[in-house]
Amino acid sequence: MNKYIVVNQPEKWNFSIENITVISSQDYLTNPKYALLKKARIFNLCKDYSYQSKGYYVSLLAEARGHLPIPTVKNIVDLKALKLVRIVSDEFDDVIQTSLKNIKSQDFTLSIYFGQNVAQKYKELSALFYKHFQVPFLRIKFNHTTKWHIQSIRAISESEIPNEHMASVHEFANQYFAKKRYDIPKLNKSDFDLAILVNPNDPAPPSNAKALKKFVDLAEKMNIYAEIIEPKDLSRLTSFDALLIRQSTEVNNEAYAFARKAQQDGIAIVDYPDAILKCCNKVFMAEALNNANIATPKTIIVHKDNKHEVLAAVGLPCVLKAPDSTFSFGVKKAETEAEFLALVTSMLKESDLIIAQEFCPSDYDWRIGIIDDKPFYACKYYMAKGHWQIYNWNAKRKDDQDGNAACLPLEKVPKNVLNMALKSAKLMGKGLYGVDIKVVNNKPMVIEINDNPNIDFGVEDAHYGDAVYTTILTALKNRID
Repeated sequence: MNKYIVVNQPEKWNFSIENITVISSQDYLTNPKYALLKKARIFNLCKDYSYQSKGYYVSLLAEARGHLPIPTVKNIVDLKALKLVRIVSDEFDDVIQTSLKNIKSQDFTLSIYFGQNVAQKYKELSALFYKHFQVPFLRIKFNHTTKWHIQSIRAISESEIPNEHMASVHEFANQYFAKKRYDIPKLNKSDFDLAILVNPNDPAPPSNAKALKKFVDLAEKMNIYAEIIEPKDLSRLTSFDALLIRQSTEVNNEAYAFARKAQQDGIAIVDYPDAILKCCNKVFMAEALNNANIATPKTIIVHKDNKHEVLAAVGLPCVLKAPDSTFSFGVKKAETEAEFLALVTSMLKESDLIIAQEFCPSDYDWRIGIIDDKPFYACKYYMAKGHWQIYNWNAKRKDDQDGNAACLPLEKVPKNVLNMALKSAKLMGKGLYGVDIKVVNNKPMVIEINDNPNIDFGVEDAHYGDAVYTTILTALKNRID
């Protein structure tokens, strides 16, 4: 990747940095060759980031060109909102109070250069501010009443750096530009920082609490710093190197926004936004499986003009699926023609296309876990008690909501089932998938390809144990490498 330091006056740039080109803001904004660059990392060190200044436009156009700017326009705008600054700083108020407790005056100014301060004792505090705002030269003024508060925060130019700081700043600059990633200066010696996205209000979380603890504990053993984050933490995402999504995924919920943001910022992900888009739409899935000649129950894409022709193809009873149904939500069974027409009419009010599928009863479904084209666990999911699906959300007792599961070694899975699962997952690209397959009259059929499949302690890990978690963590490490 090409690296450029953009400043107002290159002739006044005082630092010697290897393998990075120093250019003027005017050149970057007006020279067509920079607009045509496909891959570039832009370090915007202009003296002014105010709205519609050259510094502002350098970051703005960098994002429009698909380059990776530091700071981003969002970082620049965030600095202007003192209320936001205070909200963010409240998250590490204890570090502020501890770091500044020995200062005798009522005012203190902290200057941060590439995430560091010339005084070692302010290293952690400087890193935390840089983690959130990612501005190369930052100056924060604090004042003390009953405790320390932020009075102001702003970006500064190179010309505002005191002469006595320049030697340290030069050293910080060389350390900073030598890095492969620029999201945060590390406060630890972990190989990378992993965010695990969890929604505490998820009605059907893909990992239970014990599984989440396993991810965190095993990550630590693999020298990975792992932290559980929630949907409200989107603004913090760029401070991590990798994202593992462990909340239900839908195109219109936070999980997709996190995946898309991670993709845009070059953060390693499980799972990719493309996987969410494809797997969360049963219409896409039906078309893709059909085009790949992968066996499924008889399937029809239903719309208002063909709804009267569907039963002749799939018969009764039949299964109706909303395009974005997950965990059996939005999946209905029609026993009669009247019930079919009523359900179809209702469902077509929400979507122009839905899926009708032949009903293929079985005692269990195979679930084959696949990551990056390799199987790593296999389960039999049995139907919920007295129900035709794995999940029965209308069950009176919570214990009856889902059926039992049995986890088996991969060598015990029929080869035609395993091969079908692998072929199906490849349609969706690299990622983490759970492929559901029924075997009826010795014939395997794909029911569904799930992105973000369940990894629950005591279920999917029942045979392979910790290896289920470490396989996923290793896949994230490989994405970074």
